[in-house]
Amino acid sequence: MAWIDLLFAGLFAISWAVGLKFTAGFTRPVPTVLTVASMAVSVFLLGFALKTLSLGTAYAIWTGVGTVGTVVLGILLFGESTHALRLACIGLFVLGIVGLKVVSPE
Repeated sequence: MAWIDLLFAGLFAISWAVGLKFTAGFTRPVPTVLTVASMAVSVFLLGFALKTLSLGTAYAIWTGVGTVGTVVLGILLFGESTHALRLACIGLFVLGIVGLKVVSPE
């Protein structure tokens, strides 16, 4: 169950990171409320995952899922760069996330 909590925590991390773009510096009320709510849910779920998972592994996976997802949505929604070296670096994040999951004793 902790891994599922961590996965959803990462998905909500993506949501709030992308949501920040839509808040226009916290000047737009609806995106701001949704972004702050996503932040709260993300941290709440991370806290549940930390009841079972090690801090280093859980935090690294949480930030990694958030980073990779945010980059993907940045490409899809905002036309950000798809330069091969940039994508290769994101691939290293994915490799790290998978590696942490594989070697984690939890």
